[in-house]
Amino acid sequence: GYTVPTPIQLQSIPPILDGKDVLGLAQTGTGKTAAFVLPILQRLVQGPRGVVRALIIAPTRELTEQTHQAIGVLGRKTRLRSATIYGGVNIQPQISTLRRGVDIVSSCPGRLLDHINRGTIDLSGVEVLVLDEADLMFDMGFLPDIKKILKRLPAGRQALLFSATMPNAVRSLANQVLKDPVRVQIGPTTPADTVSHTFYPVETHLKTALLKNILNTTETGPVLVFTRTKMRAKSIGYKLEKSGYDATALHGNMSQNKRQKALDGFRSGRYKILVATDVAARGIDVRGVSHVINYDIPESANAYTHRIGRTGRACETGDAFTFVTSKDKGPAFSITRVLGNKLKHCVMEDFDTSSPVPEQKSGRKRYGVQRNNSNRPAKSKPHVRSKPKNRPVAATRRNTFIN
Repeated sequence: GYTVPTPIQLQSIPPILDGKDVLGLAQTGTGKTAAFVLPILQRLVQGPRGVVRALIIAPTRELTEQTHQAIGVLGRKTRLRSATIYGGVNIQPQISTLRRGVDIVSSCPGRLLDHINRGTIDLSGVEVLVLDEADLMFDMGFLPDIKKILKRLPAGRQALLFSATMPNAVRSLANQVLKDPVRVQIGPTTPADTVSHTFYPVETHLKTALLKNILNTTETGPVLVFTRTKMRAKSIGYKLEKSGYDATALHGNMSQNKRQKALDGFRSGRYKILVATDVAARGIDVRGVSHVINYDIPESANAYTHRIGRTGRACETGDAFTFVTSKDKGPAFSITRVLGNKLKHCVMEDFDTSSPVPEQKSGRKRYGVQRNNSNRPAKSKPHVRSKPKNRPVAATRRNTFIN
């Protein structure tokens, strides 16, 4: 179904086919996956089968699955076999798949290193290495694992590194991995021009009410809501579901089966709203996401770019709404510097922003007694256990266990 390549594909595919190392910089949603999958498939059609010849490393399970699915769609006529390797699931099925023989492995660093240490994967035949979303891998602390993996790969392999942003850590990694690379950069590492950006000033205790107000008054397609923490994603997803919305949550505390079920439900349209943490920011490849709502403002302009990359994909339009509290001046300023005059500020009509903070219940329940400052039970004198006299040291429980 491809008729016209995206800019990143147009500039990356020729040097990859020529066997050169490539450093690709482009916003999320610009077609980077196909930019490296297509030339890898063409290269691997010729040559031995059942040997790992291409290794693709990504920071999250969702990205790994996304790449695996792209290989399945684009390479279904090639009879090349692809496998995924990531943690959070039983390792035995992965070992069985590797023993049967695969040509391409899409993996997360931690579980891949586990297979290497177990001796259940042979990387001696790797011809192409891809580091996808390298900046996120660094943010998630995978750099030490990546260095260990690199030592197990053949020296003469081709290396491709793709990233949405280029912090110093990624530049250093590129210098270690790539040899005389062709640099491909598509526009500035900022959100796509097809997305409009709006800040909504609101206090923390009114965020959920504002979110419901927007969902009720705005015509939307699939909506992604981002939070900073797993517990908040779970809480907001539950509240929306109880309020009658077709909503679910996606966060790192969920099992892989539940994460996949939530993502598949969002893709199929069963769920219209997906509440997710930043881990999912680059692992959600869903066409037609109309709105990204930052329930919690991202901590940096780069994190904002990654979140907003879930909408306005493939030249479609999208909207990005960000809730900004009085405590968010730092990240709000960073994002404003990047967006400039593209950013709008808006206050919802008919939304009461003056509601007071709900009172917190003082005290806490303990042993069935409600303690508070006004009526505190009298403290009883603590019972002091008398120290046994002339007790042999060897008779103590701890020393008996050691002996």
